[in-house]
Amino acid sequence: MFALKKKNSGINIALLAQKPADNENLSLTGKKNSTIQVDNFNSRDYETMFSMSKDALVSVNDFGEIIKCNKAFLTLNGFDTTTLEGMHFLDLFTEADRKFMRSTIQTLATTENTLEAPGFAFEAQMRTADDSTVNMHWNICLRDETLYCKGRDIGATTRQSQALNRREKQLAQAESIGRMGHWNWVVGKEAIEWSDEIYRIFGVEKGSFAPTLQALENLVHREDRARFNQALHRAIIEENNYDMEFRICRDDGETRHIRCEGRCAFDDEGEVIALYGMMQDMTERILYERDLRSAKDQAEQAYAARTQFLANMSHELRTPLNAIIGFSEMMQRQLLGPIGTEKYLEYIGGIRESGEHLLDLISDILDMSKIEAGKYDLAFEKVNIAKVFKLTLHMVEARAQDAGVRIKMDNISEDLCIIADRRAILQIVLNIASNAVKFTKKGGEVFMSVQEREDHILLKITDTGVGIPAHKIASVTKPFEQVSSSYAREHSGSGLGLSITKDLTEMHGGSLYIESRLGEGTSVSVRLPKDASKKIKNSV
Repeated sequence: MFALKKKNSGINIALLAQKPADNENLSLTGKKNSTIQVDNFNSRDYETMFSMSKDALVSVNDFGEIIKCNKAFLTLNGFDTTTLEGMHFLDLFTEADRKFMRSTIQTLATTENTLEAPGFAFEAQMRTADDSTVNMHWNICLRDETLYCKGRDIGATTRQSQALNRREKQLAQAESIGRMGHWNWVVGKEAIEWSDEIYRIFGVEKGSFAPTLQALENLVHREDRARFNQALHRAIIEENNYDMEFRICRDDGETRHIRCEGRCAFDDEGEVIALYGMMQDMTERILYERDLRSAKDQAEQAYAARTQFLANMSHELRTPLNAIIGFSEMMQRQLLGPIGTEKYLEYIGGIRESGEHLLDLISDILDMSKIEAGKYDLAFEKVNIAKVFKLTLHMVEARAQDAGVRIKMDNISEDLCIIADRRAILQIVLNIASNAVKFTKKGGEVFMSVQEREDHILLKITDTGVGIPAHKIASVTKPFEQVSSSYAREHSGSGLGLSITKDLTEMHGGSLYIESRLGEGTSVSVRLPKDASKKIKNSV
């Protein structure tokens, strides 16, 4: 037994810091102990250790009365000693566990009652003062008609274990969904720790496959092995994290694309002692991106071929059309002599109008082809907006009169000029005005105006026409899109006018806005910078 030596009313603990000589056993008093005494404790020893224990310690007599207990026992159940004096020990347990406790004690009573006789270990719930329960692990034994019990609260441990299992399950589910798993490799060791998902990614069985560096290298695609090994060694030497992709060849013959991200773990001296990270199966994404790129390349090639075809055909068709329109105009005016039959003049007029309409369609297609191919070059010059509006009014006036539509134009300053492409600006205004006249019924009105701001102008053309449904406004500026209505179908067109207008506006660094109400009319606003050449230069 170790003894404490008092000196000057204090405990001499200085010798605790002394290192004993070889084969020398010092006691706390500095005296040598010849032997260590086992189980030779006196009552004071027991009392001290009894009170120090964090386990619940309690002794019970053969009447079921609690003789002695420690503070840990009272803390766990919440009873005071006065209450416990009137309780039977079995009353501290739940009804479900009392029968088991009673039979266990009876079994102990029939066994040999010696120090060497084994006790019983089991789990049982103990009732508390607030009518709750505590999950306990108990060790009990019977000595001289006294039941000695030691209990340990396993509720917290169980909850922690359950929480840990739940988190591990959630992690495994998340890894399975993301097709990724975590790994850890201690530098210098051959074995690598893998999560279950990595086994599935590599197509190997957890029980029969041992993850090692060599086994992993054997699975890596032959062309990627050198790069894979180099990344590992570089991470250790340079003490840097790394991110790489490589291929693996599984036993089932399937090739998978793996993304591996690694981090370095350091010891107290800053040396790399381990690498850890995640591996993710990227096969589906990579194959999808590859197919997407292939489809994109094919689409771009088909698109370029279509654009080139339209440009060539539009150019080739304009030449004979110009001849048809020119000759029909000569015949309609009877420049080379009178036409014998008046009916022929009507037919000739139809030929000319059809030719001009077809020429407009071809011109739209040619312009759109040039814009999409990036070959529509802007020629910047000083453009007088008043002259553009007057020319537009002159060009659509005849059509408006035939349709019974009035056109009004706000007073525009004759000095208002911008730097832009003259032909493009005229086409923008003409396309919007033509649409406004086309989709306005007899008796309706079209109003054209210009507003000047500090660094831009706002061209606005408003009509009282059929309007555009709200869900169609966003799509009418797309190529070949038209409002689907009986009135729109009465007016043929390419469906390219507003699309070309929007593209030409944006090529100038401007923007186009459409406001419309079905059955009430449409307002198209075009915002253009006063000097488009500066806008284009700044954006390049």
